[in-house]
Amino acid sequence: MDRIPEIALEWHRAGKGAALATVIRTWGSAPRRVGSQLVISGDGEIEGSVSGGCVEGAVIVDAIDALEDGQPKILTFGVSDDEAFAVGLACGGEIAILVEPVGKAMPEAMLANLVAARADRRPVAYRVNTVDWVRALSEDTSDPRFRKDQSGFEGDTFIAIHNPPLRMAVIGAVHITQPLVQMARMAGYDPFIIDPREVFGSQARFPDETLSNEWPDEALTDWGIDARTAVITLSHDPKIDDPALHVALKSDAFYIGALGSTRTHAKREARLTAAGFTKDDMARIHSPIGLDIGSANPAEIAIATMAQITGVLRGRP
Repeated sequence: MDRIPEIALEWHRAGKGAALATVIRTWGSAPRRVGSQLVISGDGEIEGSVSGGCVEGAVIVDAIDALEDGQPKILTFGVSDDEAFAVGLACGGEIAILVEPVGKAMPEAMLANLVAARADRRPVAYRVNTVDWVRALSEDTSDPRFRKDQSGFEGDTFIAIHNPPLRMAVIGAVHITQPLVQMARMAGYDPFIIDPREVFGSQARFPDETLSNEWPDEALTDWGIDARTAVITLSHDPKIDDPALHVALKSDAFYIGALGSTRTHAKREARLTAAGFTKDDMARIHSPIGLDIGSANPAEIAIATMAQITGVLRGRP
């Protein structure tokens, strides 16, 4: 989970000053997606990114100016602009960035409420009208933007979606799991490894990872699965994988994957049918797991799996 709002609140309360810079529009080949954020302190410290380094220098200067006058501003950079080219936006795209000083433009209390919602895993939308600068927080998840995890405009109002952090439950602390959890963390997931076999699910094999040696159905039920969770079964042992699938198929998990060949999956489906699951239920399971890229070793299978999870998350077939 990115901690940009949290860092902004910490810097503001520490007396450093903080301005939030948020990508609000993109055209063409923009380097960062809408909703990407950068926080700048009054001392010029930064965390996050709005352009992957292209225009950060110019944004920092404007953000420090905004901290002085307390006014929000919208910055636009495009490849055809002399200023934009000078600061490095030569990718052919155009971006608009909203800069908001905390405590002046953005109320501290509102930012604190946003940070609290994120900590409680409550989806929340930050709404700011870019004409009259009226701001509000909304937890109405009926907005389709939550499902798409997509910030954007509604008329003159920019809506920044703050979904709970992505999570991944991996059942089976096997060889594939080792590169998979590393890649998952790099992609912004919080992994949870479950394996009742302590010789597999050990801290020695997975240092600094969250581990459980409970049976998967118990561990997953206690942990809780929501729509921001991926569940992957890798043990290749029905006694371990099946209980996890029973819980996952009754949940809102956005991705469910299971290791095994087509033949293995056919046997799995027969067991799930006997347990009362329907064809529609089983259609949610991605098996054989991962994109078909000819993976031949654990790291490559992990790459294929993360690619498939990313595609499902972003709504790609």
